[in-house]
Amino acid sequence: MVNCCDLVSEKNEPVPLKSISVELQVRDHVASVSSCLQYVNEEERPLEAVFVFPLPADAAVCHFSARIGEQEIVAEVQDKQSARDQYDDAVSSGQQAFLLEESEESSDVFKLSVGCLSPGQKASITIVYIIELSVQADDALRFCLPAVLNPRYTPAVSAAGVPEVSSASVIPYTLSLSVEVRSSDRISKLESSCPLDPLEFLDAQHTHATVNLTAGHRFDKDVELFLYYENSHQPSAVVEAGASAAPSGSLMGDPALMISLYPEFPADVMSSLASRGEFIFVVDRSGSMDCKMHHGNDAQMRIESARDTLLLLLKSLPMGCYFNIYGFGSHFESFFPQSVVYSEDTMEEALKRVKSMSADMGGTEILQPLKHIYSQPCYPDHPRQLFIFTDGEVWNTKEVLDLVKRHVYSHRCFSFGIGEGASTALITGMAREGSGHAQFITGTDRMQPKVMQSLRFALQPAVDNISVDWTVPEGVKVDMLSSSINTLFQGQRALIYAQIKGQSSGKKEGAVTVKYKLKDQPVTNQLQFTLQPTEDTGLTIHRLAARSVIRSLELEERAEGADAENVRKRIVELSVQAGVSSAHTAFIGINKDHNQTVKGPLLQRRVPVAPMALQMDFDSTMHYSMASSNSMIESDDESDQTEAEPLKDPVLQLVSLQKATGCWELNASLAAVFGKTEDEVTNQKTAQVDGSVWATVLALIWLYAFKSDQQVEWQFVAMKAASWVRSQKPDSLSQCVCDGNALLGCQVTEDMLGI
Repeated sequence: MVNCCDLVSEKNEPVPLKSISVELQVRDHVASVSSCLQYVNEEERPLEAVFVFPLPADAAVCHFSARIGEQEIVAEVQDKQSARDQYDDAVSSGQQAFLLEESEESSDVFKLSVGCLSPGQKASITIVYIIELSVQADDALRFCLPAVLNPRYTPAVSAAGVPEVSSASVIPYTLSLSVEVRSSDRISKLESSCPLDPLEFLDAQHTHATVNLTAGHRFDKDVELFLYYENSHQPSAVVEAGASAAPSGSLMGDPALMISLYPEFPADVMSSLASRGEFIFVVDRSGSMDCKMHHGNDAQMRIESARDTLLLLLKSLPMGCYFNIYGFGSHFESFFPQSVVYSEDTMEEALKRVKSMSADMGGTEILQPLKHIYSQPCYPDHPRQLFIFTDGEVWNTKEVLDLVKRHVYSHRCFSFGIGEGASTALITGMAREGSGHAQFITGTDRMQPKVMQSLRFALQPAVDNISVDWTVPEGVKVDMLSSSINTLFQGQRALIYAQIKGQSSGKKEGAVTVKYKLKDQPVTNQLQFTLQPTEDTGLTIHRLAARSVIRSLELEERAEGADAENVRKRIVELSVQAGVSSAHTAFIGINKDHNQTVKGPLLQRRVPVAPMALQMDFDSTMHYSMASSNSMIESDDESDQTEAEPLKDPVLQLVSLQKATGCWELNASLAAVFGKTEDEVTNQKTAQVDGSVWATVLALIWLYAFKSDQQVEWQFVAMKAASWVRSQKPDSLSQCVCDGNALLGCQVTEDMLGI
């Protein structure tokens, strides 16, 4: 990571970004975000600023404007090279100009150039984007305002074209945030990783509410909001009228439809988890994994949390599956030359190596280990499941995503972003292209529950033969704009965007039917919707649909054998028509009415940011410059390998003692977890059962009685244990459970234990 340093002007004065104010408007599960950045040139000479900042990868940037004095300049979307040329021409001739462009390497990084601010002049920059809110494990909708843009690791051989990264210990600008929520569903609560003022409801039905971020927040970490609705799994359909100025038959001119579905799978199917599979765990071991999970005093190091999580995963795998573990940084290594059968011996060997895993492998180079994994042959009847853990960011994000997409039919990819600043483009992109699921672990989040939820998804029966059918009146046609649905998970939202063409003189109702097979059982989910457009939503759905199409076209453009030039033209055309950003377009605004051109040599300035915080560059080179070797590449200091400390978490202590088959042995270590001596536990043993059955029943009773709040973490460990107990067909099992309850001082039934 970069060193901490204050960045100031040549006269040792603060940089010109003074404040950021954000207005967040949420409609059901879609958010519109308006950010206003206040600048002032405190220099005695004209100033040019370059501001590199993160946005969520799936955001559709749809408005960019600047206000100088009483004059507002609204930018237009144009071909990127043309916009750059216009900006350079305007700035070199002394005109005020503003340029906003998406990074060519990663869709979650933007660069804002503010040209020719006169001495003492103030400028207010407004950027608006829209985004779908992601669904969390507890059904919350998550919004993240990223403050963090981590240094992006770039291999030395390909380091050209990367923005230089800078940092500072003090951030001289503040953040204000106001939130307004409108919903068709009742709002239960709204929580945040940062202090909020009390939530204020504006109607009796609790469907309209506002809240503000508590004043004085220093924008030195991500702001996360978690929104809870009462009926979060309610399917919905919204039809939005097209723009009157857009030609009929175009995406922006016709009505657009957004369908939100929450597939519910039959309970009998969901109760049977897969016992086959190849599970490959890929763990970031770069230097930054030696950072804390959060700022609290009790925070674990990221690599420690990863070790604990691997322990849980290894103990939760089904007997007879295949597995392997990779560590990566500037290079990579695997525990085994190829995936091995899961057994007591291979599990114990892997656990020994997990205990000595350190954050000692340099930078973050994920492409090579992925290439190696994909080059390995798959095992028949053992679907490959890839679990990737990383806190870093790479500058070849699109190359990584293209690689994952090329192998989508041979595996599923589950990705985990650790800590603030993990790339949303990389994490969500790998899961999307790999038909898996993405999770972000930030603040005081524990890694284990989120990872175990993804393991449950991986062990669920695979959904196949997915089809989407439309039933609409005569004269109406529905064109699906979203990519084909190739994965569905229990209770997870599936979004469909579509364009409605034509008109019907009679019936105004339609229906969408999603059919699929689950363990050879046909399942059908259907939703009725009206063809009448709802109230004016400001083309939000059209722009999200356009963004979805643009992302698909950008992938198509990079595919082998694609007609890249033709696809590029389609991207630019749709981006300009919809007014949303893309890799090939930029927002350009020029103050052509500025009466007096700015005279004199132009200063360039860089804004300070906290370590791992928002990168605001007042760059002396204006264009992307290759970073020096000690400013971009994460620390690769060798850390001494130390003996792993004893596990502090009692659940992890218990889990660490379990055998691969699912049983526990009766010994002093197990007794200590229960707060007993080995003699106390042995003397209370039911006479007719052997020591392992007694130990395993005690472990299950203890988990259900005292650690039910962590059940999502130990659920698979308990399922293996219960299965093992049933396989032993022990006599006097009821008496064994009764004796176990007496010893541990609790009341747990056989039914609860699943035995």
